[in-house]
Amino acid sequence: MRLKLPDGSYVEIENGSTPEDVAKSISESLAKRAFGAVVDGQLWDLKRPLPQKDEVEFRVVTEKDPEALEFLRHTMAHIMAQAVMRIYGKDKVKLGIGPTIENGFYYDFDLDGVKITEDDLNRIEEEMKKIIEEDLEIERFELPKDEAIKLMEKENQTYKIELIKEIPDDKVSFYKQGEFLDLCRGPHLPSTGYARYFKLLSVSGAYWRGDERNPMLQRIYGTAFTKKSDLEAHLKFVEEAKRRDHRKIGPQLGLFTLHPDVAPGLPFFHPKGVIVLNELIEFWRKLHKEWGYQEIMTPLIMHERLWHQSGHWDHYKENMYFTEKENQIYAVKPMNCPGHIVIYKSMSVSYRDLPLRFSELGKVHRYERSGVLHGLFRVRGFTQDDAHIFCTVEQIEDEVRGVAELTHQLYSPFGFEYFVELSTMPEDHMGDEETWEKATNALKRALDSMGLEYRINEGEGAFYGPKIDYHIRDCLGRPWQCATIQLDFMMPERFDLKYMGPDNVEHRPVMIHRALYGSLERFLGILIEHFEGAFPTWLAPVQARVIPIADRHNEYAEKVRKTLETHGIRVDVDTKSHTTSYKVRAAQLEKIPYMLVVGDKEMETGTVAVRLRSGKDLKQMPLEKVISAIKEEIDKKLLHSVFEE
Repeated sequence: MRLKLPDGSYVEIENGSTPEDVAKSISESLAKRAFGAVVDGQLWDLKRPLPQKDEVEFRVVTEKDPEALEFLRHTMAHIMAQAVMRIYGKDKVKLGIGPTIENGFYYDFDLDGVKITEDDLNRIEEEMKKIIEEDLEIERFELPKDEAIKLMEKENQTYKIELIKEIPDDKVSFYKQGEFLDLCRGPHLPSTGYARYFKLLSVSGAYWRGDERNPMLQRIYGTAFTKKSDLEAHLKFVEEAKRRDHRKIGPQLGLFTLHPDVAPGLPFFHPKGVIVLNELIEFWRKLHKEWGYQEIMTPLIMHERLWHQSGHWDHYKENMYFTEKENQIYAVKPMNCPGHIVIYKSMSVSYRDLPLRFSELGKVHRYERSGVLHGLFRVRGFTQDDAHIFCTVEQIEDEVRGVAELTHQLYSPFGFEYFVELSTMPEDHMGDEETWEKATNALKRALDSMGLEYRINEGEGAFYGPKIDYHIRDCLGRPWQCATIQLDFMMPERFDLKYMGPDNVEHRPVMIHRALYGSLERFLGILIEHFEGAFPTWLAPVQARVIPIADRHNEYAEKVRKTLETHGIRVDVDTKSHTTSYKVRAAQLEKIPYMLVVGDKEMETGTVAVRLRSGKDLKQMPLEKVISAIKEEIDKKLLHSVFEE
């Protein structure tokens, strides 16, 4: 049996050899540092026999390799489960699943009525450290499914039995470390002593298999790294993310509140929150008008026959809301596209009318399980900045390029970097593969012609067509999928859409679905965390606050307020009976960009003493100069004060 190594060389090994054997044959030092291996592109345990093949591509994984984290975190999930069993008793703990996730791992537990709290995490961590110190060998073995079920019945692991019954293979794999045994595909470290720096982060509820009809389990999240410095950096990141949590900052700043007892997954926006949303909408409308979009409005509730024809009934019914009146079934729209199609079909369209660009700030509702609702990021009702472009096949590339340029213009004032993905045909799709290939190639050509780098996301397209997704990165480097461009040959076919061509014959248009903010509510949540509530001046609900030092300065403060308002600046006056320093601090906590303090000197000279929310004190300044600076920031949509450049 031959192994092909990363440098292109080959080595001969005996059948039944393990990656550990191979590592030792290369270098004893390498074997001691090995976490596992990559075998034909698959992560492989160090002690698991290599597959019986004539030739295998092989690479040893050490702690310096990116794949090492997968071995480490998968093992840490088992170490955590073992610790939980030791603490709460094997007979009381039923295991759910314990996968690795981005930046960490988790495990779900059924603890027979015992509730784990945040205070218990330190105790579990201490037991995990003991398991690591014991350096327990981790063994892998396989059993036929019937024997695996009997083993799990003996262990009283009912959730594992359910999983085993659904595994299509004849055999299933288990991992054992000391007294702990778990159903698992792997991969794992050779022993618990290999485990490195870790931290348990939180505990929450999670329905078994994500279905609210199933039992509620307890999920413990953790993270682990091969370097202490990486763990420390990640924990700082976690703390910073908590500090920026929009669910905390939003209500504090009077932007929105959540009332799950009244309307789960449906936020209530307060006056200040509506100001920010309206600024986003005004900017959106301005750009779309410049790019030739016509804004429309479509009904919130439409007859079921429309959703049967669109395909949503077959592919999206479980996520829709319905109502019945006069023996007729209506659906609350989860998407805007069928309504736009109805408008198109009501028109007589010529090739001279194409491309036809319809835009809508449409309210849509989608059922999301209560367990996955998350502030503004995962809601049941949201405003989608939707648009649909009806065009000819020849116009596709120009239209996609136009949407890409519009997306860049929309994102620029927020300072976001972004990357692009092209998602291809999913398993559950409409239409034939030839049409999908035609649509996908059209998007590829458009991206290539713009010189945009992108990565292929196989099988993640919409059910009706391939799509381009934009992922923005916030100030913490977190990616958020927002803008999407979806090419659709299916809907025009299903709805028999036509336009009259130059040959005086009817032709089928192509439909491009696209949204740029994505969800307006979700985009606001991203902005809150990105700016930590300190919006750029053009977005800030209150752009300036006038602060009179004493009651005798209130009249002048009111005069300053009115002057700013005449220039279109959102301003208020703090006339409360507090000290000036208290008022300034209150304005800073409210993230107001400008504080204009007025006292005797300011009244005499017709000036204001300017302070920025950053704490910078600009002293006295002519009011006209302040107004000019604020208006410049608003008009140019600058990210920072002109006085801080």
